[in-house]
Amino acid sequence: MEQIKIFCPATVANISCGFDVLGLALNNVGDEMVFTKNNSNKLKITKITGADLSTDLKENIVGIVAEAMVEKHKIDFGIDIEIHKKIKPGSGIGSSAASAAGTAFGVNALMGNVFSKKQLIEFAMLGEAFVGGSKVADNVAPALLGGITLIKSYQPFAYFSLPVPAALFVVVVHPQIELKTQDARKILPKQVPMKNAIAQSAHLASFVHALHTNNYKLLGTSLQDFLVEPHRKILIPLFDETKQEALKNGALGGGISGAGPSQFYLCKGKETALKVEQSIATRYQKHNIPAHVFHSEVNREGIYSF
Repeated sequence: MEQIKIFCPATVANISCGFDVLGLALNNVGDEMVFTKNNSNKLKITKITGADLSTDLKENIVGIVAEAMVEKHKIDFGIDIEIHKKIKPGSGIGSSAASAAGTAFGVNALMGNVFSKKQLIEFAMLGEAFVGGSKVADNVAPALLGGITLIKSYQPFAYFSLPVPAALFVVVVHPQIELKTQDARKILPKQVPMKNAIAQSAHLASFVHALHTNNYKLLGTSLQDFLVEPHRKILIPLFDETKQEALKNGALGGGISGAGPSQFYLCKGKETALKVEQSIATRYQKHNIPAHVFHSEVNREGIYSF
């Protein structure tokens, strides 16, 4: 293989009850990347569109991941990398994760697929650590694998792919502001009350059970965040109003996507998703706050070539 073009999906991380351990992939929303072998024996970022990012390998998440892979598995060729950003950085739907996961996938393909999916996630986590300060996989795992993923542990690293109910849709609203993951983490407390930790654990467990039993009602009531949302929601315009609007129009539940400012709302069926999408868009329009609102099925494939 001399060249591969790939689509890297946007993702929703945390999913309210699973801080740093839950994530899902979105459909039809994501970045595109092109990887081409060269004869210079060097890694190069040759083109970036859609965002003002550095082409310096040491200053770009793509370079961090690619260099780590080449260090682990030596190659006798170089790679030119094009990045076409369609996911706005700082949006809360996995912009950096798409770049990290896409790089792991693309470089591995040109190497002859020498690394396992688990290893690709671990390489992509290095990129997430570079950007966000923490080596987490709740975005990169679903980006690579598709569907809904659960990170069981980070040391040692272990994960599961969870079942996706057939009628599950996601509505995403992105207020047009940027919120960096590192800044959103700084606002979180270092310690939490025991009762909140217990409640969060119970809701995470019931969320996983709801997926396995196709219990949409339980799925919705499990989307509670006792640890992060109370602190981060003050950074997001109209957060409480938007949540009330979504639930009133039939959303199962929802909350902050990743570090924000995007919010997500899970819905049963496309009809409900469209209703929720329109109601949220109208709410932001009434307040003259620019926001991008869209609905999506869950991407069950993850990154793919085209």
